[in-house]
Amino acid sequence: MLSAHDLAKMPKSPRFAPNAVRVIDVLAYPAVQLLDVTGPFQVFASANDHVAITGGTPPYALRVVARGGQGVTASAGLALAAGPLPDAGETVDTLLVAGGEGAEAAANDPALVDWVRQHATEARRVASVCTGAFLLAAAGVLDGRRAATHWLYCARLAERFPAVSVEPDPIFVRDGPVWTSAGVTAGIDLALALVEEDLGRSVALAVARYLVVFLKRPGGQAQFSAALSLQAADDQFGALHAWISAHLAEDLSLSTLADRARMSERSFSRHYAEATGQTPARAVERLRVEAARRLLSESRLPMKRIAERCGFGAEETMRRSFLRLLAATPQDYRARFGS
Repeated sequence: MLSAHDLAKMPKSPRFAPNAVRVIDVLAYPAVQLLDVTGPFQVFASANDHVAITGGTPPYALRVVARGGQGVTASAGLALAAGPLPDAGETVDTLLVAGGEGAEAAANDPALVDWVRQHATEARRVASVCTGAFLLAAAGVLDGRRAATHWLYCARLAERFPAVSVEPDPIFVRDGPVWTSAGVTAGIDLALALVEEDLGRSVALAVARYLVVFLKRPGGQAQFSAALSLQAADDQFGALHAWISAHLAEDLSLSTLADRARMSERSFSRHYAEATGQTPARAVERLRVEAARRLLSESRLPMKRIAERCGFGAEETMRRSFLRLLAATPQDYRARFGS
């Protein structure tokens, strides 16, 4: 809870009518990700505190809801109190679906999916955090729309729901009244964006400052994906990954990498796939894309020079890798994220 002293220093710029209250339902279920629920919830609660301490009516009525109206236990083992799922026709401003280990089971629950489908049509806007996107997709809410989810699950979401245009890099995506975010802490970024839409930038910024987070964090989640997905193998191949990153423009063929790892090509391929879940060639491609992405966003180097420096050789080779891994061309990526 914010103190009166802290909140009194926050700017006074709500866009609401004085007595307007917006109901926000956060959907939880067994094995939900704790921070997917509590992160956004705290952002909205802090916005309420701010508006109240500056003389207004708190703009949000916050509810955690779950099927059966009973408490649910998050994947972290902490029990969350939850109210029942609201009946059809009940007024709601925002439906926010949390993600977590239990998202797959929730997305396979016909009754819950039907409730999400109905509630989404009644809400002014709909949002998901992390793998909560699977539940929205199962309900058809994401059909024909752009969407984000945790980088680890982007390929699975795209494969399971081909009608959804999955974007692997953004921290969150807005497509009309539907908002989706990347994993876990990205739910805080998403909630701050919703507060900014409702109450203005100054209020959202004040809440972000109090919570000691970025209002809009720099970069996208692709900055984490390639490196993090390989870190599980760092005990065995950490030195090799560091060497690859420092020699991206050189020959990184299977024979070169196997020799560097002091293994036969066959043994290296097998052990590497077991440790990382991907082939050496795919790992090299991902690391090259990561380096190119960084140069595209932080420099003005021409495309040809970036392709050469990152080991693609030709611009067209780099373009194909970007489309395969990021679903965007290098030109589009620079236009969206370039400094």
